[in-house]
Amino acid sequence: MFLFLTKLCTVYEDVDECHDGSNNCSTGASCQNTHGGFTCSCPKNKTGDGYRNGTGCSDSPSGPPTPNQPQGQNGCAHMGKNPDGMSGDGRKNGSGCKRPFSLDITLGVGLALTVTLTTTLLSYYWTMKKRKMAKEKAELFRKNGGLLLQQRFSMISSQGEESSAKIFSAEELKNATDSYSVSRILGRGGSGTVYKGVLPNNTMVAIKKSILLDASQVEQFVNEITILSQIDHPNVVKLLGCCLETEVPLLVYEFIPNGTLFQHIHNRSSLTWEDCLRIAEETAEALDYLHSSSSTPIIHRDIKSSNILLDENFVAKISDFGASRSVPFDKTHVTTLIQGTIGYLDPEYFQSSRLTEKSDVYSFGVVLAELLTRQKPVSASRSEESCNLAMYLVILFHEGRLLQEIDPHILAEAGEEQICAVAQLSVRCLNLRGEERPAMGEVALVLHGLRESFAEEQAIRRSDESVQIINEQENVQYEARPISSLQSSEETTQFSIPAEILPTSHLAR
Repeated sequence: MFLFLTKLCTVYEDVDECHDGSNNCSTGASCQNTHGGFTCSCPKNKTGDGYRNGTGCSDSPSGPPTPNQPQGQNGCAHMGKNPDGMSGDGRKNGSGCKRPFSLDITLGVGLALTVTLTTTLLSYYWTMKKRKMAKEKAELFRKNGGLLLQQRFSMISSQGEESSAKIFSAEELKNATDSYSVSRILGRGGSGTVYKGVLPNNTMVAIKKSILLDASQVEQFVNEITILSQIDHPNVVKLLGCCLETEVPLLVYEFIPNGTLFQHIHNRSSLTWEDCLRIAEETAEALDYLHSSSSTPIIHRDIKSSNILLDENFVAKISDFGASRSVPFDKTHVTTLIQGTIGYLDPEYFQSSRLTEKSDVYSFGVVLAELLTRQKPVSASRSEESCNLAMYLVILFHEGRLLQEIDPHILAEAGEEQICAVAQLSVRCLNLRGEERPAMGEVALVLHGLRESFAEEQAIRRSDESVQIINEQENVQYEARPISSLQSSEETTQFSIPAEILPTSHLAR
């Protein structure tokens, strides 16, 4: 006979507990095997339920007889074959086997519900936060002129031109700079902070975090981004793109690794005079391109030695167009708020607010003065007369005292003629009347001529030095030879003269 149990029980073969001694009947009680269990009963002269763990069978007549325990009660326990911790009669058509409801189960269910609820709430929170951030980024993108910039880029593409500038996401640039780590800062200026970044393709870039953008300047800012994205000149730092999803616009430029001209001038680097002339010429050519050759004339407005970067080959690159302004072709100037750097700022622009390309010419004249004297544009440690380098250079030049202020090493390398020529060009650029200053194209031509003449002088000097060295070596060798050797050499030379070049008289003899 078999017993079919519910899903938490197992199917067991029925056991005759009365014969194998596994029953729980007390002494004197009779045992009767039942389907799936057994029952115990006391003789008629005994009282009790007949179970050892019950009242058993007793001769005591005290109290009314105790009825036998109903068949099947605690059946699972009495069978002794069901899994531990189960209760019930163990029968398929009975109460079956049931696991008691315990505190562990209660805690487990509660913990599961808590985890599920917490996960749901966190998921909802992050979803709502992402939506909010996306909405904020979209609003900042619109506020910073992103939609207008996209339209401009589309117009450029429709005209058959290409803009290499890309609109970066805020997340891309945050990752590129290690969340704008202080260790990534390359420099700080009046128009923002520049960070070194690495894009996912391992391209190194310079990321400029601009100052807050006024709402009235958005269209002008977009115009300048559009213009700068189309500039392609070897001596202008290339604008790679921008990000407008942040509180302040971010500009992404190519990374130039060799520092600024300011650092090389004032930290006593190994710049040669030829390097100085070449860097000056390259900068002048780039400014001439911005003023007259680019798609729309651009005035940089903040030319200074710290905005002239040098690459690994010491090639000059003009950077930081944060203050730049474009000028319509039908205009000669624009009227703007005063912006620039003390010591480089055009006095005429400072007084009138009229910005012209000649303002860049003045600033470039200050850079030439730095290259000549290796002094900073403004220094409180200098005398009152020499505090402002631009004014001091003009005074020295007109009074004929310039060479006294030039570093002896530079003077020896360049020569007086080169020093005076560059000084004269600098003084012309520093003219207080903008209209009397030369155009940058003319400045570039003058510097190119100086480079060529200096190269010729150097070639002649090297040639003279080579001849001198050869002569000195020959003299040393001549003096070192013994007299007998010299006489023998002379005799040998005399007999080795070809007959065709001997005098006719000699042949006659």
